[in-house]
Amino acid sequence: MRKVKYYYNTRTLKYEKLVVPVWKRILHLLGFLSAAIVTSFIIVSVAYRFFASPAEMKMRNRLTDMEDKYKVLSGKMNNIDQQLISLQNRDNNIYRTIFEARPIPDSIRAGKEWQEQEYTELGGMDDGQLIKKASLTLEMLEHRITVQNASFNAVDNLIKNKNEMLAHIPAIQPISNKDLTRIASGFGYRIDPIYKTIKIHPGVDFAAPRGTPIYATGDGVVIFAGNNHDGYGNHVIINNGYGYETLFGHMYKIKVHDHEKVKRGEVIGWVGDSGKSTGPHCHYEVIKDGVKVNPAYYFYNDLTPLQFERMLKIASSGNQSLD
Repeated sequence: MRKVKYYYNTRTLKYEKLVVPVWKRILHLLGFLSAAIVTSFIIVSVAYRFFASPAEMKMRNRLTDMEDKYKVLSGKMNNIDQQLISLQNRDNNIYRTIFEARPIPDSIRAGKEWQEQEYTELGGMDDGQLIKKASLTLEMLEHRITVQNASFNAVDNLIKNKNEMLAHIPAIQPISNKDLTRIASGFGYRIDPIYKTIKIHPGVDFAAPRGTPIYATGDGVVIFAGNNHDGYGNHVIINNGYGYETLFGHMYKIKVHDHEKVKRGEVIGWVGDSGKSTGPHCHYEVIKDGVKVNPAYYFYNDLTPLQFERMLKIASSGNQSLD
């Protein structure tokens, strides 16, 4: 039952029934609806501002999860990058230095496009940007690894070539001399045994009984085996390659012949006193790039460090040569 309202009319001094016009009722209704609409709009705006929808929450959770995973992935990539840098430094400063090869510039390892690539910070990236950055970083690392693998392959070839080179470089004494008692005269200015004047002695003399074996001190090819009456008597010259030649003089008998390939430690002749000589011995020379150098520095392969130091002292003594 509809409630009836009354009001006190001061003019008639009576209680009269309250009658509200239709237009006023409509106006009240419109006012109520307007207030409700404005209030709802405010509530929805506040809700959207501070409270995400289920779909938005799902997307935000997904983005957060991707960012977390990217941070982990980025950390692993940075770790790999540091390991690569360490390998590159070892490659340039150790391996290539040992084998006398030029270092690889970092611009070649990284590639120009990667060197000039500038990345933005993680904040504010969407899914596509995160994926793009991760892809670019992985491609850069892949490129560096490819270049590094190629470099190690080159170093591997250098090692093979270096092993061959080390086999050719003269590195042992030409006769057996473990107790270092057979070095009669060293490299440098010595008294000539015949002319009794001070002359440059371009090799090391090893005194030994006639017939003592003489060994090639490095791999090479014989370029002379004979006697051309130049004072060396019966002698052998070996081209060891890599700028090295070795000469063995005053032999009693020569075992090798011209153009023959020899190996380090192979017998090439026997000690004698042919040519300009005052007694049985082996005169030994090392020639590097056409210059006669001190052979004593090339006896390191068959001596201990202490023996090598003692040998240098013996070879440096200013005594008379035997040729």
